[in-house]
Amino acid sequence: MKEEIAKIISRSSKVLYEDAIHLIEVPTNSSFGDYSFPCFVLAKKLNNNPVEVAKELSEELNKTKHKGIYLIEHKGAYLNFFIDRRIFAANLLKEFEKNKFGYVKQDNKKVVIEFSQPNTHKAFHVGHIRGTSIGESLSRILEYHGNKVIRVNYSGDTGMHVAKWIWGYTKFHNKEKLKDDEKWIAGIYVDAVKRLEENKEYESEVELVNQKIVSREDKKLNDIWEKSRSHSIKSWKPIYKDLNTRFDKHYFESQVEEDGRIIAEGLLDKEIASRDDAIFINLDEYELGVWVLVRKDGTVLYSAKDIALAYKKTRELPADEYFVLVADEQKRHFEQLLKTLELMKFLKKEHYKSLTFGLVKLPHGKMSSRTGDNVLYSDFINELSEHARKGFEKRGEKKNLKERARIIAISAIKYPMLKQDQNKQIVFDPKSAISFEGDTGPYLLYSYARANSIIKKIKGFKKIKVKDLKVNFISDIENNLIKKIYIFPDIVTRAYQQKTPNLIANYAYELSQLFNEFYHQVAVIGSPEEKFRAKLVEAFMKTLKKCCDLLGIDVLEEM
Repeated sequence: MKEEIAKIISRSSKVLYEDAIHLIEVPTNSSFGDYSFPCFVLAKKLNNNPVEVAKELSEELNKTKHKGIYLIEHKGAYLNFFIDRRIFAANLLKEFEKNKFGYVKQDNKKVVIEFSQPNTHKAFHVGHIRGTSIGESLSRILEYHGNKVIRVNYSGDTGMHVAKWIWGYTKFHNKEKLKDDEKWIAGIYVDAVKRLEENKEYESEVELVNQKIVSREDKKLNDIWEKSRSHSIKSWKPIYKDLNTRFDKHYFESQVEEDGRIIAEGLLDKEIASRDDAIFINLDEYELGVWVLVRKDGTVLYSAKDIALAYKKTRELPADEYFVLVADEQKRHFEQLLKTLELMKFLKKEHYKSLTFGLVKLPHGKMSSRTGDNVLYSDFINELSEHARKGFEKRGEKKNLKERARIIAISAIKYPMLKQDQNKQIVFDPKSAISFEGDTGPYLLYSYARANSIIKKIKGFKKIKVKDLKVNFISDIENNLIKKIYIFPDIVTRAYQQKTPNLIANYAYELSQLFNEFYHQVAVIGSPEEKFRAKLVEAFMKTLKKCCDLLGIDVLEEM
């Protein structure tokens, strides 16, 4: 119908079809029609008042009958189109029957996206989940639009945090066996930090450990670094499996450290960088301050390593676009990186971009790996899974409890990370996240399972064909649900253009709300409209499932 309206407008005005279809809107208030066309662009072309243009065009269009449209009226500068609800519904259901619903423009680009970035020898906490969840969702949205996506991870496996861990382990925990246990690994680091705060004399010992790790001269210490690093990396494997993500390539700081030093020296020769006590780039003229690459003691900083990583990624993974998803607190760092790459004439700004997301806080404040004041992934996912499992047991259910409880827990932890504007900080409240009511992940899963329970009770459902449906009346709530489903492709396209998964998350919640209103107001099983309503329920299910898939959340057939 949107295409039909665009044809009608283009035939009767100076607006091209390609322009008209992008201008057509779906009003939030049904009293303004099913579709609206703003006449501002047309008014500008005609050098006329947009209200007058809307009025004249309305009069012209109403001289002819248009299939599927029973009313065209103007309100202000808008033309409002009212669609025959039965035709509207049939068109939607036919698209689902032919598996054509949800098509979006295909871009067919090759895109590299870097996200997650946990450090070895530290906790993988709830704060990491936001970056991982957003990155995976963006990857899926990019793929949905026809792009070949290469997922990249980058982790810090050297530096003072590693030196503190190894110092703490060798000095106080050396009788403990190394484990692939995130909680144990995080505990060693927190203990080391606390001991250093209590006794400042230990700092020289840590500095010595760091120097030995960098030089690789101490075989015993190097062996502990390699083994503990390996265990730390292995501890992420079950986490990434839970979060429905994977990586095609994983880079580490230790791989780019020496390259970073060489690049920094090269920038001195090109007079892009300067040397005082340290090697630095003065970016004051761009209002980006001074960017230090190598300290006076020879330590290669994140800055030089990130330049080296950009070189390594683009050399090993040629692509049309590169995205790096980082926490908002690193925004300035990446502005400095992009400006440096530009000065080096390495890549155009539009090909190598950073995307940021706000930090995650607990209700009582910011999380910290240093102090252990955070929610460890393993603790939280187990707590939520147990809560969901007990809920199943109370209802007397015994089938696949562990697996189903895990899926609910994952939805409870991922959805809050995705539903809010990614550029804003969020306060993560574990208690509200697991709720089956309100704007939560479990609510989406519950809505899907509720719809599935209806479909399972419809006899001969798979044999129902849209062409055989006879619908006499479509209520307001049914029409609202149909219209909401219809806009799914537009929502996904906007999320793609803006690189914001929260648009899909918010849409999924609003769609589920409408379905649950429909569920309470309209009988499906045994009603005269049973077949039509069952097909509408199926359309809702398929749309919600696709939303959840784009968010990286699994659905459940039963709750």
